[in-house]
Amino acid sequence: MSEPMDDRELLKNLLLERSVRLGDFTLSSGAKSPYYVDARRTTMTAVGQQLTGKVAYDLIDDSAWDATHVGGLTLGADPVTYAIAHHSTSRAHVLDGFTVRKEPKGHGTGQQIEGGLPSDARVVIIEDAVTSGGSAIRAIEAVRAHGATVVGVVSLVDREEGGREKLEQLGVPLLAAFTGPELLAAARDALG
Repeated sequence: MSEPMDDRELLKNLLLERSVRLGDFTLSSGAKSPYYVDARRTTMTAVGQQLTGKVAYDLIDDSAWDATHVGGLTLGADPVTYAIAHHSTSRAHVLDGFTVRKEPKGHGTGQQIEGGLPSDARVVIIEDAVTSGGSAIRAIEAVRAHGATVVGVVSLVDREEGGREKLEQLGVPLLAAFTGPELLAAARDALG
């Protein structure tokens, strides 16, 4: 009898089924790629929310970063952020979420960060996928300008295309549930 799949393996299978596509793609960085990961096709589903929240929360909980908040640049980070925050309510260490707008609001209070992030927060920046690190860096800059401390970045997927190194240059470590090469190999294996 085989062992039941753990949550990480279930999430990986869901990503492979719903989010990973093989072919010829141009990424937002302009780079060409033989695969594309549209994580929102997973993270915006009910089961994807449950699995994403648990797997990403566990990465943060195991990190010893002592985070108080999670959030990142809208839109890719949003479903992951709120899955983590929701999951955290069933755990000892609760993490509140926030969203970083791409630009400050042009009306009302003109905020760029939504969700009541306190300036003394210890923040984990959330990403659905890291390629060059550009989205995470924009979120880091906004959070630092707000006065909060960025303790790390958590991403569902690290494509291993330079983003980790750019984040480390800013003094921010990256943890990822999966690597792009891992998902690419699994997708190719599934084709036989």
